[in-house]
Amino acid sequence: MTKPITIGPQQALDYHERPRPGKISIQPTKAFATAEDLSLAYTPGVAEPVRQIHADPAAAYRYTNKGNLVAVVTDGSAVLGLGRVGALAGKPVMEGKAVLFKRFADIDVFDIEVSAPSTEAFIETVVNIAPTFGGINLEDIAAPGCFVVEQSLRERLDIPVFHDDQHGTAVITCAGLRNALVIQGKRIEDVRIVILGAGAAGIASAKLLVACGAPKHNIVMVDSRGVIHSGRDDLNIYKEAFAVDTPLRTLGEALLGADVLIGVSGPGLISGEMVRRMADRAIVFALSNPDPEIHPAEALAAKPGMIIATGRSDYPNQVNNALCFPFIFRGTLNARARYINQDILLAAVEALASLAREEVPAEVLKAYNAESMTFGPDYILPKQFDPRLYDWVVPRVEEAARAGRG
Repeated sequence: MTKPITIGPQQALDYHERPRPGKISIQPTKAFATAEDLSLAYTPGVAEPVRQIHADPAAAYRYTNKGNLVAVVTDGSAVLGLGRVGALAGKPVMEGKAVLFKRFADIDVFDIEVSAPSTEAFIETVVNIAPTFGGINLEDIAAPGCFVVEQSLRERLDIPVFHDDQHGTAVITCAGLRNALVIQGKRIEDVRIVILGAGAAGIASAKLLVACGAPKHNIVMVDSRGVIHSGRDDLNIYKEAFAVDTPLRTLGEALLGADVLIGVSGPGLISGEMVRRMADRAIVFALSNPDPEIHPAEALAAKPGMIIATGRSDYPNQVNNALCFPFIFRGTLNARARYINQDILLAAVEALASLAREEVPAEVLKAYNAESMTFGPDYILPKQFDPRLYDWVVPRVEEAARAGRG
């Protein structure tokens, strides 16, 4: 068991403000101390790579940092669980993503916060800046606009475009669920799954769960108006794809006898009584951040023997996108992939799930101030500071990317 971490508001603010504001900076990668260095880095020496790239755009991967540079881009319309706080207020999150990319996969990032008057304007902005980058990580963009943004950018760009709130959440959710099902003695082909939240994360997770073997008819999705059923006339095309023919109408009704609940919605929406009515050996992923749909203590009191995970680092079983997105990008950048496909996502799912079943090294225990960690109800996913993540996940992603030239 890891020991709880308590972070106060002022502590968080001090961390972001001192000793200098923000979490990232830019450092040169070449010598720059002499007149000759200046001549090489800028004029006249810089002219030669310009000529080479003009003649062959692919040369940008040889002479610039394009191949190791990712844009983390947001419009601030769905930041964490805080909602539409705007592009500027989303900047601390984008800087945080940059730190994770660099720390875990040695990928450089420019965080870009776009105040766009429309979805179309946002898309055009990203298209126009795309030549700078080897990949685009879309972040904290509200549904359903996020689906339009990602699809349009994938069609128009020749570099990977990845909406982490969709696919990062889906990958880590599927990896964690795969292991939780093993521990609880259940099969993905048999379980009834309820997904609370029909936005970017919920819909992408449902799609990847189906790819992992979950029958589509065993998935019930719930939005703010209740169960997404075939009789509703207020569904967008993305929700319609998961509408089921069912008499169920409320979250409480859907959870009666359900094996799995995946919450990607908002704080406090799940009660202990709802959890109590789930099947024996239930699994609950309460992933709303910073506050989960139900706190672990309440869930476990209502349903002893269940497995619960959250999106927070101060509880066991953190379902954290950072376990996958740096390594997915690292593998696709290494392979010079043009896009990130389902095979790449499934490779990441399998890599993460399998690593959690390995013996945990002492350095991980030390990093988390833990006496032991063993595959089981409180340890279904690897820890973020597990040094094996890079070597475990990146090669599998890169292999999948090269196989299909992702």
